[in-house]
Amino acid sequence: MNRNIGGFDRGLRILGGLVLILLAVADRAGAWAWLGFIPVILGFVGWCPLFRLLGVDSASPQFEASNAERAAL
Repeated sequence: MNRNIGGFDRGLRILGGLVLILLAVADRAGAWAWLGFIPVILGFVGWCPLFRLLGVDSASPQFEASNAERAAL
């Protein structure tokens, strides 16, 4: 299983998933917020089945370079 989620994307998934989980723990969001575990797990694993189906690879060198440029702004 090759990685298809780049570093920037992985960080966003982990951060967003943790926010959802914290909202669920604090009872500030509905039960759907527990779905935050999905992006956290995918972020740590580095592989997304939906990306594979769509042919997206954010771990490619071209994609990583464009993310680095955006982060520098």
